[in-house]
Amino acid sequence: MSSESSINFFQGSSWAIQWQHLFYFLMGIFVFFSVLIFGLIFFFAIKYRRRSKDEIPPQIEGNLALEITWTVIPAGLCIVMFVWASGLFFRYSRPPTASTEIFVIAQQWMWKVQHPEGVQEIDELHVPVGVPIKLTMTSQDVIHDFGIPAFRIKKDVLPGQYTTEWFTATKTGRFHLFCDQYCGTGHSAMIGWVIVMKPADYASWLSGSIAGKSMADVGAELYERYGCNTCHSTEKGPPFVGLYGSTVRLTDGQTVIADDVYLRKGILNPASQRVAGYAPVMPTFQGQLGEEQILQLTAYIKSLAKPESGEKMVGKQ
Repeated sequence: MSSESSINFFQGSSWAIQWQHLFYFLMGIFVFFSVLIFGLIFFFAIKYRRRSKDEIPPQIEGNLALEITWTVIPAGLCIVMFVWASGLFFRYSRPPTASTEIFVIAQQWMWKVQHPEGVQEIDELHVPVGVPIKLTMTSQDVIHDFGIPAFRIKKDVLPGQYTTEWFTATKTGRFHLFCDQYCGTGHSAMIGWVIVMKPADYASWLSGSIAGKSMADVGAELYERYGCNTCHSTEKGPPFVGLYGSTVRLTDGQTVIADDVYLRKGILNPASQRVAGYAPVMPTFQGQLGEEQILQLTAYIKSLAKPESGEKMVGKQ
């Protein structure tokens, strides 16, 4: 049986090793102090037990050095645990810039995976080993949770929002994928597989699996079909060329960054963030576009050439 077809249950990503070390440290602290505290309780209960009804125990004065010791040492350990865990949390929350982005849409009760090149998967996720993978996720109905136990990662997938998580697989093989948030009667069946492949095998699989157009190409068709070009390719609406990642000035004087969240909100609820200098003619596409189509439009906007000179400010003065 090849490594790609074998099932792995243990450490399968760089995160698994890091979280595992923290877990072992926390368990070590827990076991050590549990044994110490309960051991002292039993020891003192026997040593200082009352031996007769008339016995009057001596007055025991406090010990400043002991009190300082049992205050400073636990406080120091708590600081170590906090700094260690928060450091991992912040790194986990910030995918590397060079990550390969893959999109995940959850719905009762399946996972739909969309690769930028156009490949779509159901309840499977193919990725190359040794390459940072960023998952941009949303839900079409209720709260789900994308969890890969062998990678030690999990993240809520929320309706109406984007959440992200990332990992770098460290070994090839098949890894269980679960929904870790109860999402209805079919929750237990909302499972799948992450298939980690060698880069050359992944490139071959990707090229051999493309059955349609890329997400950006489909987004360009949606751009034309829904008449976006009548405004955004003219002076009626803010231009899309160079929009993604730029700073946008709104009518209330605030500025926002044109990221995935901004674009999604602009498509579904344009009145909530009107761009300065443009009339409020943008209609809402709430109920007309699904999450997959919104991601495809976003991919198209991302693909548009950025201006050559520095940072761009969208919005008329």
